[in-house]
This record gives sequence, structure tokens and C-alpha cells, in this order.
Amino acid sequence: MIVEVGHFALSLALALALLLGIVPLIGAHRGDTRLMALAPRAAWAVFGLVAFAFACLVDAFVGHDFSVALVARHSNSALPLSLRIAASWGSHEGSMLLWTLMLVGWTAAVAAFSRSLAQVLRVRILAIMGLVAAGFLLFLLFTSNPFERLVPSPADGRDLNPLLQDPGMIFHPPMLYMGYVGLSVAFAFALAGLIGGRFDSAWARWARPWTTIAWCFLTLGIALGSFWSYYELGWGGWWFWDPVENASFMPWLVATALIHSLAVTEKRGAFRSWTVLLAILAFSLSLMGTFLVRSGVLTSVHAFATDPARGIFILGFLAIVIGGSLTLFAWRAPTISSSTAFEPISRESMLLANNVLLVVAMAAVLLGTLYPLVLDTLALGKISVGPPYFDAVFYPLMAPALFLVGVGPFARWRRASVPDLAVRLRWALAVAVASGLAIPALLSLRGAGAAVRPLISLGLAFSIWIAASVILGVLDMLRGPDGRLVPGAIGRRAAMHPASVWGMHLAHLGIAAFVLGVTLVNGYEVNTEQRLKAGDTVVLGDYRLRFESLGEVPGPNYDATRARFVLRRDSNPGAEAVVLEPEKRVYRANRQPMTEAAIDRGLTRDIYVSMGEPVGNGAWAVRLHIKPFVNWIWIGCVMMALGGFLAVADRRYRRMREARRARVDNAAIETP
Repeated sequence: MIVEVGHFALSLALALALLLGIVPLIGAHRGDTRLMALAPRAAWAVFGLVAFAFACLVDAFVGHDFSVALVARHSNSALPLSLRIAASWGSHEGSMLLWTLMLVGWTAAVAAFSRSLAQVLRVRILAIMGLVAAGFLLFLLFTSNPFERLVPSPADGRDLNPLLQDPGMIFHPPMLYMGYVGLSVAFAFALAGLIGGRFDSAWARWARPWTTIAWCFLTLGIALGSFWSYYELGWGGWWFWDPVENASFMPWLVATALIHSLAVTEKRGAFRSWTVLLAILAFSLSLMGTFLVRSGVLTSVHAFATDPARGIFILGFLAIVIGGSLTLFAWRAPTISSSTAFEPISRESMLLANNVLLVVAMAAVLLGTLYPLVLDTLALGKISVGPPYFDAVFYPLMAPALFLVGVGPFARWRRASVPDLAVRLRWALAVAVASGLAIPALLSLRGAGAAVRPLISLGLAFSIWIAASVILGVLDMLRGPDGRLVPGAIGRRAAMHPASVWGMHLAHLGIAAFVLGVTLVNGYEVNTEQRLKAGDTVVLGDYRLRFESLGEVPGPNYDATRARFVLRRDSNPGAEAVVLEPEKRVYRANRQPMTEAAIDRGLTRDIYVSMGEPVGNGAWAVRLHIKPFVNWIWIGCVMMALGGFLAVADRRYRRMREARRARVDNAAIETP
């Protein structure tokens, strides 16, 4: 009966979510504190019920309850425990339940950690998130019930999709959903502000950490998905501009613009309308991603093959959310406009330019993602929009944005001096230009790649430009009033600056690492496919790879053909040889084949080996890759996310909570 209890818990959660979305709003309108007091309690209750329902589903997977249709379709008695738990969100219905759990979890977190907010604003935020949760609970209960029974129940399940039988399945979806759904908090802050007509610095100061945390999780989720695809799919790519990849990347671009716009709204009271519009757009894009993945309009390794009728529900919900929020914005926008003035050369103008570039880049990705779908839907033909389009459009838009990443932190608020910026950044610019020209030329002379290409030089120059500007910024922070670095005072000087500034520098350094990785792997990677059999040796750049042997290896729920390769480097013959063992697996339950690559990882390069198909006479097609600096892509993403988390740890956010708590305690003491 635990499955039925889980279904009943979802039904109760829907009722309470509707209560949370309606009654406190009425209380806020009337000024009735009793009705408003329901909001945090209802938020915690909804979270508890959805968490219980999710635990019931996990229990069904762990306990091999194949009478549940979801378990029968996506699990198997031979599936390891960790993957059985992950399989609970490895389907459309299960992933939607995880999405809803994340959403109500964010709602409960806002209820718990935003007590310092004005009561009316807090109540409106919780009510808006309750209405969004109610929409997803309706979707679950009426179109995507995860607790549907299967009669008669099979003796065993069909097994989880082999592509998902990986540790990445345990971490990637929860991390990505934390980011996706976390943008609902910024959305709720925006709508609550529109309803109340209040967009002061305090509003921005409270909205900013929630938005930054969501952005951090989204950054890590996208990075994990890229890393997982890199080693799991067997072709060595880290990004392919797949429509579902784009569906997560577009909200990230807008969220990046949003956290910078919130900084301006907090510091200067400017960009209010722009900030609200970005908050609405970011969450709307995350909902659109849900539609693309679950509507059946896409064919992708990331998409769920589902009934298009479910897509109609999501499309209707999307229309209500976007249409309603934009209507409210159009109605209330004149009341929130800002008259804060700033010069064309100022930090505000540079942040605005960067935001516009990010939004235009998002629009370019959106066009390339949706245009083929629109043509297909209107029966106007089928076209494929792939990396050539995205590379040609996206990179030119990012070039000026990367330049502004370096110069923006040095510009003063309101008005900046071009000569002053030139003097302060002249060495960073000189080093960047010299490195961008010299490094490709040296690598070309050493035979590490083809002739010098402008894009490689440009990418290296931008990476070093950002890194050098970060170093200059940090040195400026550590210098004393006389402009000198005093070793004994460095620690004291560092502590004088808020965590948000250090977080900004760390995130920008992560961008530099990311750009460096992308530039070098795209410019100097080596890709080849060879016909090899045991005993053959192939030369791959500075490396020799010998195909030693081939054998059969049983797994817990698959049978594998495992190859053994020995890797040696010609320039270092005394070094210990590296053994690489790629596999070709066949999963027993569904006889589906899978490729498991073997990778020798390093800070400056990966050697990547994956098995293709047998080609006769004991030979196999083998894909071989050298990926220089590919790991810097994900290192850069982690640095960006860590920078965001560091910024959220800024002591001014703690002071806000402590001040509010002190006011509440004093009021309680003074009450007779």
C-alpha cells in the first residue's frame, strides 16, 4: 500500500499548494496577518508531503516492486542499488516528481531563511511559488502519475536505459534541476515586487543570493552533463549544441545576465525593469526546456520519448506563466522605472552591454534550436541546424563580452575615465596580445598543430586577458594606501574586502580557464579511427598505443568485451606505461550495446580510447583522441560555481538576517 499512500500524499500536496497560492495572497491584499501566517506552514507541509511521496517511489525501486509500471519499465532485479535509486528519476514521471520536489524544497527554504523579509513580500513570494508547484502537481497527477500500477505485474523489469547506468545519473539530474527550479525564486521575487510595486536596494539584496545559488547549481549541472556525455557517449565530444543541451544553456545565459543586473539594482538602484524582465525570462526558459524535453518534438539522447499530449499541458502552463507574468510586467513597469543616471563609460554601461550581449546570444541559440522545429511542425521541410551555425553566431557575440569581463571590474560606478582604465590595464592587455600571438606560433613550430589560426590566437588572448585582469584586481585589493604590497599586511587587507568581490574574481578566473580549455581542445585535438587487432601498435602524436589483448568480462547486469591497450610516451620512455581498458557492453535484459571509453586523464591532456564494432579477422574499429586541456573546461565551470557560492557567503547577507532577528526579538520583549 505504500505506493497508494505516496499517490495520496501528492494529492494532499496539491490541495495544500493551492491553499498556499491563494489564501496568503488574499491575506496580503487585506492586511490579514492570520491568513498570511499560513504561508510558511503550508510551504513546509507541501515539501514534507512531496518528499514523502518521492521516498515512496524510491522505496518501490529499491524493493523491486514491478507492480508499479514505472519500476517495471525502468529497473531490473540485477540493477545495482545506487542505480536503482537513480532510476527513480530516470524516466519522465520520476524526473517530474524530482523536479517538483526541488521546487517545493526551494519554497520551504525561502520560508525558512527569508524571515527577515517584510511579511507581505515574503508571503507573496511563497504564494507565487505555491501556484507554480500546484501546476506541476496537477501535471503529475493527471498526465504523468509515477505511481501507476501494472496488472498483471511482470516477474522482472525491462532495465534502466544503458546510457543512464552511470554514476553521472546519480548527480547530474538533481544538480541540474536545482538550478532550473531555483530560478523560480527569482521569478517569484520579481512578480511579488511587481504586485507590491517595490523594487528598492533591499529587494535586490534579498533576491540576489537566491538567484546566485540557483545559477551555481545550474552551472554545475550543465558541467556535469557535459562531462558525462564526454566519457559516456564514446565520441569524445564535450558539447554538440544538441537542442536539449541548449535548453539548459539558454536559462544559464539569462541567469548570468540577471545576477549582474541585480548587482546594479542593489548598488545603484538602476536597471529595475531590466532585472524584472530577466527574472521572468530566465524561469520561462527553464519551463520551455521542460516542454522541449518532454513534448516529443525532439529526438535526442537527453529527451524523454513521451506522449505529445503531455507537451500540450506543459505548453498551456507555459503560456499561462509567461503570458500572465508579462502582462503583469506591462501593467506595472511604468511604476518601477528608474531615473538613476550614468555615463556611457561607467561600470553600469559595461554591465548593461554585457547583459545585452548575453541576451542576444540566448536569442541566437533559441532561433537555432526552435527554427527547425517550427519548419517541421508547419510541414515546410526538415533542416538541421548544427555546430557550424552556433559557432558562427555565438563566438562573435561572446568576444566583446569576454573583453568586458576584464575591464568591467576596474570601471567606476556612474562615470569612468578611459585614460585611467587604459593605464591600469595596459600590462594585462599587452600580455594577452603577446601571448595570443606567440603561443600558437610556438606550438606550430613544435608540430603541435596546424598553422596559426586567428580564432586560436583570439581565444588564448581573451583567456589570458581575463586572467591577467583578475590578477591586477587582486593586487589592487591587497595594496596599502600608499600603493605598495606589504607582506605582513596582505592577510589584513584581504579580510577588508567582502566575500562577494573575491567570489567575482574567482568566477572570472573560472571563465578564463574555461575559454583556455575550449580554445586549446578545439584547436589542437587529434582524432582518428583505426582498424586494429591484438598485437597492433598505433602512433598518436607523441604517444604509442599497443593493442595487447581482448577478453570477455561479465558485469552485474551486462556482458562486456574488454580490450587492453598499453600507452607509452616516446619523449619519456622511462615513464611507467599506462593501461587503458575500454569495453563494448551488451546489457542482458534488453540486449542493448553500449561503449565504455577508457581515458588517461591529465591536467594538460586526455588520451581517449573507445571501441567501435568488429570489422572481421579479429580486428576492431577503434576511436583514438588526444584532447589537450579538455579538463580545464570543467575546472573552469567548478571555479565559476565556487565563486558564486563564495559571493553568497558575503557577511552583509548574514548581517541582514541578524538585524531583522534582533528587531523581532526586541518587539517580542516589549510586547506586554
